Amino acid sequence: MDLAKELGRKIKEFRLRKKLSHGKLAELLGVHPTYISSLERGMRNLTVKSLDKIAKALDTKVKNLID
Repeated sequence: MDLAKELGRKIKEFRLRKKLSHGKLAELLGVHPTYISSLERGMRNLTVKSLDKIAKALDTKVKNLID
């Protein structure tokens, strides 16, 4: 599977576990909701810094998103 798509799937999985909408996660990160949507669809690549921010917003560790 494509790495960006797999990472997006994991982000979505953790977001849904936390019962967060695209909008709420975007608000926590200071980004637009379409950014979250495009990440979850594997349409964007993340920087390590962005991945760390997302993991913190989802109350998890980066390794849980990439395992």
